[in-house]
Amino acid sequence: MYTTIEATNENGIFTIWLNRPEVHNAFNSTMLKELAECFLGLQSTDAICVIIRGRGKSFCAGADLTWMKEGAGNDYETNYQDSLLLSKCFYAIYTCPKPTIALIHGVSLGGANGLVSSCDLAYCADDATFSLSEVKIGIVPACISPYVVKRVGEFGTRELMLTGKRIKGKEAEAFHLVNKSVPADQLDATARETISHLRTSGPAAMAHGKKLIHEVTNNLTLKEAYDFTARMIGDIRASEEGQEGMNAFLEKRKPTWVKE
Repeated sequence: MYTTIEATNENGIFTIWLNRPEVHNAFNSTMLKELAECFLGLQSTDAICVIIRGRGKSFCAGADLTWMKEGAGNDYETNYQDSLLLSKCFYAIYTCPKPTIALIHGVSLGGANGLVSSCDLAYCADDATFSLSEVKIGIVPACISPYVVKRVGEFGTRELMLTGKRIKGKEAEAFHLVNKSVPADQLDATARETISHLRTSGPAAMAHGKKLIHEVTNNLTLKEAYDFTARMIGDIRASEEGQEGMNAFLEKRKPTWVKE
């Protein structure tokens, strides 16, 4: 059903593959639309988590050069609408109720770091290359900036965005652009370890946790959070999953969502 991505579901693990290996998975308008559609469609599934990664030699080389050339001659309104595709895609990933994991190998250039930064967790190979290189061609990484700033912080983002320099995996970890950098042959094992932890977490609790973080981080003042958080935990404690989890703890057994 997709032409630029591939979606697989194996034992509750939903993997979205960027599938344009001939151009290092550079994205165009079609890929952005398909990614947004795919992530929005995941809200009602029973997936444990969602992984995004790239086919071939790289994770993603950023914007497709052909698409950029086409946009160079467009008027403001057309460029604005194209840019909204980026914003919609990153926001769909960021607000996905399922835990999201980016696995990066090869290169993650320009806008690709919006895909990385909008995920909950990101792991990379030590030899992966990252760059916020837009400044080198006289533009700025505008649509990815909210997510990069959240992940990296203000002054780390200033360094990466203003210099446009290339960094490797361990330096990306030091910047907090990724959670962890590991040898390439350990990337899948690192993801599996995290997934094993997610499998023992309450599915609804993880979704509520993501909503909690989103509201406290983006929408609520401290005074507003005072009431919002009390109401949330009250609702969750009374919920079916909350009751099952607390009873399982008190009875020293595994909750029903943990499969043997």
